[in-house]
Amino acid sequence: MRIGIDFGTSYSAAAAVVDGQLELVRFGDARQFRTAVFFPEVVPNVDDFVLTPALEAQVDAFVRASRLDERQAGRTPRGEMDLRRDAIRVVRRQWMEERTREASASVASFQDALFGEEAVDAYLEEGTGNLIESPKSMFGYKLDPRVRKTIVSIAAHILEHVRLVATRQFGTPVREAVIGRPVEFRSSMGAAGGEQALSILREAARIAGFDEVSFLEEPAAAAMHYHQSLAERQRAIIVDIGGGTTDVAYAELGAGEVPIMHRSWGLPRGGTDLDVGVSLHSFMPRFGKDLSGVPVHHFVEAASVHNLPKQREFRKQDYRLVDEPFGSRLRALQGTGATTRLNQSAERMKIDLSASDEASVTLDFIEAGLKIDAVAGDFRAASEDFLDRMGRLLDQAQADIGEAPASVFLTGGTSRSPQVRERVGASFPGIRVVHGDPSLGVVSGLAQAALLSNSSIASESR
Repeated sequence: MRIGIDFGTSYSAAAAVVDGQLELVRFGDARQFRTAVFFPEVVPNVDDFVLTPALEAQVDAFVRASRLDERQAGRTPRGEMDLRRDAIRVVRRQWMEERTREASASVASFQDALFGEEAVDAYLEEGTGNLIESPKSMFGYKLDPRVRKTIVSIAAHILEHVRLVATRQFGTPVREAVIGRPVEFRSSMGAAGGEQALSILREAARIAGFDEVSFLEEPAAAAMHYHQSLAERQRAIIVDIGGGTTDVAYAELGAGEVPIMHRSWGLPRGGTDLDVGVSLHSFMPRFGKDLSGVPVHHFVEAASVHNLPKQREFRKQDYRLVDEPFGSRLRALQGTGATTRLNQSAERMKIDLSASDEASVTLDFIEAGLKIDAVAGDFRAASEDFLDRMGRLLDQAQADIGEAPASVFLTGGTSRSPQVRERVGASFPGIRVVHGDPSLGVVSGLAQAALLSNSSIASESR
């Protein structure tokens, strides 16, 4: 059986067309799940330590080095047994550290993985282990082999989770999928990053038990969904604004004919960038941004919970000499789960300010009674960069097609924001904007594409 999978930056979903009806895969009671995975910290068993010839050689080297240190320092030489016992302790500790690193990068360490909101809750409750949010946002970045192996393993477990849930629901083995992809992946390597991202997804899908996968650009999938509802033939602009990317397509749709994709455009920015913007604008000044000597990039690293290298850099900093109250707040923010909690608070404030003129959150996990207040103007300032970038992308699409579309179809989780909807409408004045299901517009189209043969979707070069 073939299904459609929307492997999203923030949320993921899956669906299939069964007996002519769209059927969404249910993850518990939900139609989608947060793209996050938690796996317990793997601690090797010290009883597994055995002195192999290689480790014995390390012990001998430590003994020789200790004797040399004693002679140079003029200390009374210790006995052979004492030197050897101390050397074995050092070698055993190094062996434990190495086994921990290897286990954290292995597929086996994910056997007890949790997914979605359950993953985030477990991480915050346990205070140990590993939480990976939005692994898709890392697919296009330069990765060393160890990190790449870890990312592939995480993606494989997410895809296997989807496959097994779908198999149980549909009562038949799910072995094929059409997976959505952005027009442009978030990347540090340009086009090569996009190729790497697809390679990671292919490898992960194979590990997850899929025999065959294909990819469809997410705005093209949303166009397939919109196509089903159009009785008359028309040319439409499709705008899909997700958690990590904003994608646009120009398509000829409707009337039961083959949909034709004429052009597509992509921006590697989305709702997570709005979260970071809110965090930097309204939260980070309470941690010393622009008010202390701490470099601005430290606050960007703290706010970027979806970027593991930046999170590691933030946690390595020493804030003991930073003036109070900022020093203690920053040290608290370095604690396990603190940046995740802060990001959740920023996301909640973003949602509240999308529907209200004011919002507030309390950061008791940082400092008792620490409260963040914001008004609608703060959200406008925090979202200005993203909205400007999105507006330029839409203006470019409008200029490239050279004619007014019959309609604009808007989908994606971030399309819920009234400010985003307003900016889309401003880019296409006088054009009817159709609001699709923000969460399911893409996955519905992917399910349709999974049902049809590849020849059923025509496309022209971008």
